Amino acid sequence: MSPDNRRPDRVAEAIREEVATFLAEGVKDPRVSGFVTVTGVDITRDLRHAKVYVSVMGTDQEKSETFEGLAGVAAHLRGRIGRALRLRVAPEIAFRPDESIARASRIETLLGQIRQETDERAALEAASGAADDADGSASSEQDAAER
Repeated sequence: MSPDNRRPDRVAEAIREEVATFLAEGVKDPRVSGFVTVTGVDITRDLRHAKVYVSVMGTDQEKSETFEGLAGVAAHLRGRIGRALRLRVAPEIAFRPDESIARASRIETLLGQIRQETDERAALEAASGAADDADGSASSEQDAAER
């Protein structure tokens, strides 16, 4: 693989780190609220456009306000990224929602419910099996006593 093919990946990772640092230091826009996490960056091969995937925890209203605020600071962030990474042309930044964390949380909840149901089912089967064994052993003892 030529070094030119890896450059967009390196730049995307650097952009992810820079955006995460910017959000951690505190964005001055009051619309950006809640817990905001940068999960990934996709960048075109010519380094002109970058999609920044962000996960926002909060209500739907907080999420929409946060994305409006992020869109508002995108131009400032573009300049900051251009200076920090020393790029000739800084990429245009577009924020996109990343629902993978919410989806993973939902899957974990469903798996937990399945585990709980199988544990309960196993406990019921063990209890009914023990009761059957107790009834069976008592009747076999009576049969032995009758002989």
